[in-house]
Amino acid sequence: METFDDAAKKLRQIFSDLSSEIVELKQPVMRIPLRTASNTIFDEKREILTIGQKACERRFNEMSGVRPFMQTCLLARAIYEALKNDDHPTIRDLYYYTLHTIEGTEVETFNNQDESNSIFQDIEVMTGLLREQMGVVAESRGAMVGEIVLESKGNKIDCSKFGIGAFNIPSLCDQINILEVDAEYVLVVEKDAIFQRLNDYEYWRKNRCLLITGKGQADRATRRMVRRLSDEFALPVYVLTDADPFGWYIYSTYRAGSISLSYESFRLACPKAKFLGMSMTDLEKYEIPKDHLIKANDVDIKRARELLVKDPVTKKPRYPWFCNSKQWRQEIRLFLDKKVKAEIEAKSSKGFRFLSDVYLPEKIRNKDWIK
Repeated sequence: METFDDAAKKLRQIFSDLSSEIVELKQPVMRIPLRTASNTIFDEKREILTIGQKACERRFNEMSGVRPFMQTCLLARAIYEALKNDDHPTIRDLYYYTLHTIEGTEVETFNNQDESNSIFQDIEVMTGLLREQMGVVAESRGAMVGEIVLESKGNKIDCSKFGIGAFNIPSLCDQINILEVDAEYVLVVEKDAIFQRLNDYEYWRKNRCLLITGKGQADRATRRMVRRLSDEFALPVYVLTDADPFGWYIYSTYRAGSISLSYESFRLACPKAKFLGMSMTDLEKYEIPKDHLIKANDVDIKRARELLVKDPVTKKPRYPWFCNSKQWRQEIRLFLDKKVKAEIEAKSSKGFRFLSDVYLPEKIRNKDWIK
C-alpha cells in the first residue's frame, strides 16, 4: 500500500502537470471516471463491482468546467498540505478549510458540503488515491472482538480484553498491524444489539471466531477490516442479517461492493463471503411463529424485485450474484410470495440463547449457507 509520502508526491505531480499546461497556454483537462450506476460493472473474474471506462472531461477554459476545475485544485491542495504536515482531517474539516468567498467576488468556493464531498470523490477516482491513502478520516462505526492482537503506534491491542465492550475499528485501519489471530472464521453481524449479545455470551471464545459488526450498512473501515482478515489470514467470512431485502443487500455490500464505492471494491469487497442467515427457508425450518413475522411493506417488495431485475440497457442482471444463484432466486421469490420478513431477534422465540447455542453453530457445522 502507498505511504502518505507516496500519496503526496502523486498529488503534487498530477497538479504540477496541470499548472505547467496553464503556464504554457495549453488547455488543461482533467479526465475523471464517472461514478454512476451506468458506469458500474460486475467483474465476473474477481466477482466484485468495479468502475467502468466512461469518464467526463473537466476543462479549465470552459464556463461549465472552470468552477469545478477550481474546486478540484483547491481541495487537492488542502489534502496535499495535510499530508505534508502529517495531519489527518475529516472531509468536513477539508470543507471548512477550503470554504471562503473568492476575492473580488461574492462567490463562495463551495455552495455546501455535499458539493465538496462530490469533488473529493472525483479526486479519489481521478488520482487513484483512496481517502485512507490520503490520510483523510471518515466516520467509522464498526466494532470487533475476539482472539486477535493489533498494533497501533507501537501499542499492542488485545481484542479479547475489552470485557463486555469491543475494539472500535478506526477509519485508517490500514495503519494498524495485525500481529496475531487465533480464529477459525469471521462472523459479521448486521445489528449492533445482536453483536453485543453474542459478545456478552462470549460466542467468539466458545466458537473460536472473530465477531465484527458494521452496525447496519457498513462503513468503509469495517468492510476493509473484513477484507484484510479474509486476504491476510484466509479466514472464512459469514454474514448474519435480518430476513429481508435490506439485510440481504447489506450482505451484498460486504460480498461484492456497492455502486457508490465501486472504485474501492478491489480493497473493500470480500467475494468469498457467505450468507449465513436469516433466510426465508429458515423461517419454516426453525418454526418461527407467525406472530413473530412482520408484514413486508411496498418498499421491501420493491427492493426485493430490484435484486432480480436486469439492466434495461445492458440486459444484464444488476446484481448477478443474486440472479445467477439458484438458492438466492428461491429465497427472494419465496419472500415475494409470502410477503413477510423477520428480524434476527425472532430466534428468541426459541429461547434467548438459541441463536448462539444452536442456530449459528448448526448452520456453520452443516455448511448451511448461501453464496
